Amino acid sequence: MQQLSSLELSRAIMEKKLSPKEAVLSSLRIIEKNNGKLNAFISINPEYALAKAEELQKKINAGEKLSRLAGVPVAVKDNISTKAYKTTCASKMLENFLPIYNATVIDRMEEAGLIIIGKLNMDEFGMGSSSETGFFGSVKNPWDISRVAGGSSGGNAAAVVSGGVTLSLGTDTGGSIRQPCSFCNASGIKPTYGAVSRYGLLAYASSLDQIGPVGQNIEDCAALLEIISGMDNKDSTCILPKAFNFEKNTDNCMKGIKIGIPVNYFENGIEADVKNALLNAAKSFKEKGAELIEFTMPYTEYLIPSYYIIASAEASSNLSRYDGVKYGYRSASAKTINDLYRMSRNEAFGMEVKRRIMLGSFVLSSGYYEAYYQKALDAQMLIKLAYKKLFESFDLILSPVTTGTAYRLGENINDPMKMYMGDIYTVSINLAGLPAVSLPCGFDEQGMPVGMQLIGSAFSEPQLISCAREYQKYSGWHLKRPEDFYDRLQD
Repeated sequence: MQQLSSLELSRAIMEKKLSPKEAVLSSLRIIEKNNGKLNAFISINPEYALAKAEELQKKINAGEKLSRLAGVPVAVKDNISTKAYKTTCASKMLENFLPIYNATVIDRMEEAGLIIIGKLNMDEFGMGSSSETGFFGSVKNPWDISRVAGGSSGGNAAAVVSGGVTLSLGTDTGGSIRQPCSFCNASGIKPTYGAVSRYGLLAYASSLDQIGPVGQNIEDCAALLEIISGMDNKDSTCILPKAFNFEKNTDNCMKGIKIGIPVNYFENGIEADVKNALLNAAKSFKEKGAELIEFTMPYTEYLIPSYYIIASAEASSNLSRYDGVKYGYRSASAKTINDLYRMSRNEAFGMEVKRRIMLGSFVLSSGYYEAYYQKALDAQMLIKLAYKKLFESFDLILSPVTTGTAYRLGENINDPMKMYMGDIYTVSINLAGLPAVSLPCGFDEQGMPVGMQLIGSAFSEPQLISCAREYQKYSGWHLKRPEDFYDRLQD
C-alpha cells in the first residue's frame, strides 16, 4: 500500500490505474469513518461527487486534455459559495442557505476536473483561531482529539491530515490557513492579496481575506494555486494578469538566497519546542546555501491592535446584510421590524461574531473613528512600508506561525485577548497583503506538530514555492501522519 499525493492520484487516474469513482468512494469511506470524531465536514454530497466522477471518466475515455489535478477529490471551506452544497459559514444565520452561484475558484476547480466532495467546518464567519466558535461544533485535531485544530480553517487541516481528502481550499484573513496547518502538520499557501479572485467568498474583512490551498505537501498546494489564480472580471481587486506557473525546475534555489530571521519573534512568549524546531529549520536552510540575516521586526506592538480594529470594522459592515429580511435566519418571535433585526441577529450570531461586530461598530462610530480606525489604518501603512524596506535586504523571511502548539479544547475560548495574541506572527502578512507559506518543521515533546512560515514580497509566490519544495525534499516532516485516523489509498 502506498499513499498517493494529489498529483500522484491524478496521474494514476489519467493512466487508468484508478478511476475517479474509486477515488471518490475511497474519500467518502474515510470521511464517514473519521468525521464523527473530528467534525471536520459540515456537509457532503455523495451523489453530486459521483456524478462529477462519471462526467470526468467520459472525458478521460475521450482523450481530452485535463489538468494535473483532474480526478482529485477536494473539500472546500464553508464560506465559499457553492451551488451544489449549502454554504453556512458555520453559522446558524446561514444554516440552510443554498447559493444560486459558484465562487470563481469553484468554477475554475471544476473546469480543471477536480471533484468537490464536501464543505468544511470552521470558526463562525471565519472569526476565531481555533475552529471552536462555529454553530456545528468544534473541529478536533487528528493528532489529539482533546486539542483544537486551529482556525478558522480548522476543518481544512483536519480533513487533509486525516486522509479524507488530499487537498482543500481555505481562506486566510489573519492566519486562518497558516495556523491550522501548523497545529495539524499540513502545508498551506496564503497568496498575495489580488492573486486569487474573492468573487463568491462570503466576506469577513474584505481588504484582508484571501483564498488559498491547504494540502499534504507544498507541491499539491502549488498545483491548486495555479488553477485558481489569475485575473477575474468579477473581482476588481484581483489584479494578477495571468495564473501562476510553478512547474519550472528550481533545483538549488537555496544557494545565495537571503533569509531574514526576526530575532524578537524568538524571545519572549514562544515555547521552547517551537523555537528549537524553527531554529533547526533555519539551520537546514543555511546548510543548503542560504544566507541567514538576523533583524528586529518593527512595529510589533501595533500588529494585533491594528488588525483587530480593521478586521472588526469591516466585519461590522459586511455582516450588516444579515438582518432577517433578505435571506438567512429570521426570528419567529419578532413583532416589529426593529424586533426582526435585533432578534434575528441576536439569536443567529454566536458570541465571537457579536463581539467583533460590536467592536467594529464602536471604532467606526462618530467620535471614535479618528481615535481608533484611522490610527489603525495609519499603523497598517507603517507595517506595509516596513515590509517593503525589509525586502530590499532579504529575499524571504522565516518566522514562527504560532507561539505554541495546539492547545486543549476550551482552554482559551473564554479569554479573547489570549486568543487574539496568538495571531501575533500571522496578522502582519494580511495587513501588508503579502504571500506566505506554512510548512511542517517538527514536533514538540508531547508529539504535537510545529509549523513555520516563509514570507515573501508581493507576488513572489514562485520563489516561495521553490524554497518550500526544496525544504520538503529533504525534511520529511510533512510525510508524518496520525495513524489512528489515516487510511491509505492503494495505487
